[in-house]
Amino acid sequence: MNEYVIGVDLGTSAVKVSAMDREGQIAAQQSYGYDLHQPHPGYSEQDPRDWLYGTTIAIDRLILRDGLKAEEIKGISFSGQMHGLVLLDENGQVLRPAMLWNDTRTTKQCEEIREKLGDKFIDITGNRALEGFTLPKLLWVKENQPDIWAKAKSFLLPKDYVRFVMTGKQAIDYSDATGTVLYDIKKGTWSKEICDAFGIPMSMCPPLIRSIDEAGTVTDNYSMFSGLKTSTKVFGGGGDNACGAVGAGILQPNMVMSSIGTSGVVLKYEPDANVNYHGALQYECHAIPDTYYSMGVTLAAGHSLNWLKHTFAADEDFTEMVNRASQRPLGANGLLFTPYVVGERTPYADADIRGSFIGVDSMQNKYDFVRAVIEGITFSFRDILNIYDQHGQDFDTVVAIGGGAKSDFWLQLQANIFNKKVVALTNEQGPGLGAAMLAAVGLGWYDSLQDCAKKFVHFGKSYQPQADQVAKYDDLYKVYHQVYDQTKDLSHQLMALRNSWD
Repeated sequence: MNEYVIGVDLGTSAVKVSAMDREGQIAAQQSYGYDLHQPHPGYSEQDPRDWLYGTTIAIDRLILRDGLKAEEIKGISFSGQMHGLVLLDENGQVLRPAMLWNDTRTTKQCEEIREKLGDKFIDITGNRALEGFTLPKLLWVKENQPDIWAKAKSFLLPKDYVRFVMTGKQAIDYSDATGTVLYDIKKGTWSKEICDAFGIPMSMCPPLIRSIDEAGTVTDNYSMFSGLKTSTKVFGGGGDNACGAVGAGILQPNMVMSSIGTSGVVLKYEPDANVNYHGALQYECHAIPDTYYSMGVTLAAGHSLNWLKHTFAADEDFTEMVNRASQRPLGANGLLFTPYVVGERTPYADADIRGSFIGVDSMQNKYDFVRAVIEGITFSFRDILNIYDQHGQDFDTVVAIGGGAKSDFWLQLQANIFNKKVVALTNEQGPGLGAAMLAAVGLGWYDSLQDCAKKFVHFGKSYQPQADQVAKYDDLYKVYHQVYDQTKDLSHQLMALRNSWD
């Protein structure tokens, strides 16, 4: 009999489920989309029941359409969009729409956290209080929706809500717990000091589990709706960045991940919690037990390029657009772009900064602008890599995933801007692959995620830095790196005027 694990990748726009065998081969995949609701500026919400419905439909299709036998599905694990707040009442019922990672209404609450705890907060959590995190969302509900807050008995993150309905048991894994900024990263527990400081009952914080731990089995009720067997084991899973790192083979200290999706992530494996980045980078528990990862985020990486295409080249083939940009001169004929079109997180935690084209010249054409955006996104990643250099963190390999790994041009450009070897994956499946690997290790198919990666993760071509282009990009980066400081005041003034006119 064949045996499979399912990795559930619960994203912001859709859920994708992947069934994989013991050799790491994909047997079948299904996906299901759902809506994002933005009722007011800065708001970003979803109905948690949409995640549940989408996941269940996708699993059901694996069985009914792809022919997987329910008894062959031995384990399920999850990758989930991080930071989203799901508030539950005493009966486990959803109290309000989930506030997502890209919801930015909580600036006031973040300021309150900084004023009350200052650097102590970073010492406890390893992170600054940013609008996207879960704690500020809890405080926003407490302050603005007291009737709902009075009924709230627990909170979960997105993937944990789906797992709760599957198993009937509430829990949050360590990788997602650190992203709430309610977790004491040194003690490995929910922080009583932070909960007490902001009037959050410790009883609201669910039990903590490891990503590879069994969280329960499928309930009779969920079995009836999904077609799964009640013997199927369900494992903790992890936040999407942790699972993306597992699926990309970021399992050793010498490796860094460069992920270009809607947002961009630079992520490094950290063997312990001893490095103090003073909040300049996010510091999280890894899905690998007893290890950590650090990461910086560019809020609008792929989003910047998608914005440019939809606004100025809507009818053009995306691949052809990038290919034509690759033929323009290095430096885009003197044009620089900063990808701050929705604000920025790392290294500038600035919700009001906005992007810039610097050096616009009447001799430039559309593809110079495309190339400038691609180079600007990659420079923003170098801003993050600089933080590692400043803290003496050495690495020799960048594993590129996402949009920046789909083009030889962009892979070579990363190698030249980073001055590091860059490799891509031949079987890139993103966080869903990492989720499937967590289930495979949880079931005991492999002794460790490192062992599992030897079967599940496959590296492809390497791109080496080209010395002449490295030198030119170093010069260009020195100019790029000045743009934020020289435009932030103008951006803030423009934002203030815009807001005053609304």
